[in-house]
Amino acid sequence: MIIRSKAPLRLGLAGGGTDVSPYSDQYGGAILNATINKFAYATLVPLSTPEVRIKCFDIDEHVTFQNVDMFEMKDGCSLRLIKGIHNRIRKQFAIKEPLYYQLETFVDAPPGSGLGSSSTLVVAIVAAFTEWLGLPLGEYDIAQLAYSIEREDLGLTGGKQDQYAATFGGFNFMEFYADRVVVNPLRIKEEYIHELEYSLIQYYTGTSRLSSKIIDAQVKNVSNNATKSIEAMHSLKALSYNMKESLLRGRLCDIGALLHQSWVSKKEMADEISNPLVDEIYNAAIQHGALGGKISGAGGGGYMMFYVNNSSLYSVIKMLNQYGGLVERVNFYDKGVISWKTKL
Repeated sequence: MIIRSKAPLRLGLAGGGTDVSPYSDQYGGAILNATINKFAYATLVPLSTPEVRIKCFDIDEHVTFQNVDMFEMKDGCSLRLIKGIHNRIRKQFAIKEPLYYQLETFVDAPPGSGLGSSSTLVVAIVAAFTEWLGLPLGEYDIAQLAYSIEREDLGLTGGKQDQYAATFGGFNFMEFYADRVVVNPLRIKEEYIHELEYSLIQYYTGTSRLSSKIIDAQVKNVSNNATKSIEAMHSLKALSYNMKESLLRGRLCDIGALLHQSWVSKKEMADEISNPLVDEIYNAAIQHGALGGKISGAGGGGYMMFYVNNSSLYSVIKMLNQYGGLVERVNFYDKGVISWKTKL
């Protein structure tokens, strides 16, 4: 028996950063995101031999643990996400017998891309274990468990949107509070989605960034009641509501300006969010006809996104190609994480 799963990566369209504690706990966060046709994959094969084999093909990490309980893996292991999932599932569901398996993973975007790749991979692996062990987990349960493993068990800095986006899929308006998360699926007309796909460009800068350092700076600013940072986050939250209304009503001409306002506000949250190269690329895109844009995820590198009207689309693409990164068109994906069994 083979268990497979896949979970979609996401684009944050508005409100990014307001899902991070302590802001979301004190003021409530709001984010609009959409999943795209890029995925994190997991394949799990139960083994009869007492070993755990882990093969992370995208980052070329392969390791085998023989006669070793994963509870005893050293904290410095580079595969700490898998360790965290393994340990939490055994503890939470009182699985006393050792689990032996081969786990293969692959993500369509590199770490630090800003598309939520690490959290999406956690969701995919949790879904694979859920399928294998028959765990009683619904969508909210999987998302919350993935969040709890990363943020609480492993102490990794970050927000909540990635786990919920990967689990639910599609266009969602999400609200974050200290004690709950509310996922509101958006029923956007198909023609609006097609037009949005046509008008959006993704640009991978070729550089990744350590999001935890950027988010730590953001958290510090909120904890210290830094007025500039908190007001910027209030603005980002308000813009997420405006973005939702524009998409639902088909006012796509507003999207570029809303993205630009979001980018201006986002840079006020922490100095580390942008850098001279990112600013240069952004300004060049605007000069060539982009109506607005933003950096994906925490900032500092990874993917950028631009909204361009049709008369300037290829001019912006040509300009971005000169910077040596990767230009991609956007394709949305309307489903969340899925898992299945096969005998192949």
